[in-house]
Amino acid sequence: MGDSARGCDFALVRLRVDGDRIVDADADGLDAPLIGLTLLEAAAVGGETLPVDALANAIGPAFRAPDSSTRTAVAMSGGVDSAVALFRSLPDAVGVTLRLWLDPHGPDAERACCSPEAVLAARATCHEHGLPHVTLDLREEFRRAVVEPFVRGYARGETPNPCIRCNGGFRFAELLAFARRAGAARLATGHYARIVEHRGRRLLARGLDDAKDQSYMLATLDPASLEQIEFPLGNQTKAATRDDAERLGLPAAARPESQEACFLAGDDYRSFLERRGLPRASGPVVDETGRELGRHDGYWRFTAGQRRGLGISAREPLYALRADAATNTVVVGPRRSLGRSTLVARGRMYVDGARDVAAKLRYRSPAVPATVTAAEGRLSLQLEHAVYGVAAGQAAVLYEGDAVVGAGRIERGP
Repeated sequence: MGDSARGCDFALVRLRVDGDRIVDADADGLDAPLIGLTLLEAAAVGGETLPVDALANAIGPAFRAPDSSTRTAVAMSGGVDSAVALFRSLPDAVGVTLRLWLDPHGPDAERACCSPEAVLAARATCHEHGLPHVTLDLREEFRRAVVEPFVRGYARGETPNPCIRCNGGFRFAELLAFARRAGAARLATGHYARIVEHRGRRLLARGLDDAKDQSYMLATLDPASLEQIEFPLGNQTKAATRDDAERLGLPAAARPESQEACFLAGDDYRSFLERRGLPRASGPVVDETGRELGRHDGYWRFTAGQRRGLGISAREPLYALRADAATNTVVVGPRRSLGRSTLVARGRMYVDGARDVAAKLRYRSPAVPATVTAAEGRLSLQLEHAVYGVAAGQAAVLYEGDAVVGAGRIERGP
């Protein structure tokens, strides 16, 4: 059974399945009768928005399909990248969209890649071309696996990266599990990344488009899973993808980019964290000797390298060096005190023998040459030169050439 509502409108669908076929259905407003169809075939049936949404909600938890060596499950976000990835996966493609938790108080939920509007757009792309589409409602699972650790990280005085936890962990785990249920031999996504052979292993690698490369966000993917994954857009630019979408006549060609940290729904993370229980509490802003220079209203509002919002004046520019959750203290200092040439990350190497690497420490920051030593689940990095604004909770992603050879979560420094 599945239902869907919008405003005062409501739709309900009831199905009875015997084996792999629907033998009875109570479903109005659809373009075709459901009796006699498999769940895979029913997932391609269109119609009025609410009945189709109710049908999707009925099918999602129970969806199964027999194995097919030609079938590809395609992760659909409603945007241009996944729409083109779908067409690269024809003819035997099944779209899947994860509906994830969004902050109900966010001002711009429509642009999130997991919003109800994104689900409808992804489904429409599939149905307009006679392809099945499945929606997986994972809102509660996502909240527990990604949103709550994000809040806890800030509560510890860290600067967590929820997109890495989502993409490299939660999202692909759910998508690969769906691909198995769908009988699909492969999972394709619209990420700008590649898979290469390096040191005798299949490894994640940078996408061709440097401006859109998403290998950093995907770096914690287990290399063993790459046998089943495809990135159809990894060898082209974003501009080429939009050209492809326009040539194919896809409405997604003009759709704007989705947001990072989608669950914020367009809101500022500080407002979100306050609503999730992190308190406004006055505390000291101190220099490296412990001398108080000013006051702040919450240690979790500051991250390493931050200059704005410190509320203090000094002879030289001062930056947030670290936040101490236990004492609600923000420590500040000059830029020279911000630099770090060594750090430790909790993680692992994906290949043996890698030592001289390029370490990328934030998504928008350039990689820096480094030497890595791995032991007991930790990666110790000696950077070629000091890096400014290294924050605990962010990811350290290690490259040899374009290949990702290791990754870990940066731990708090001295």
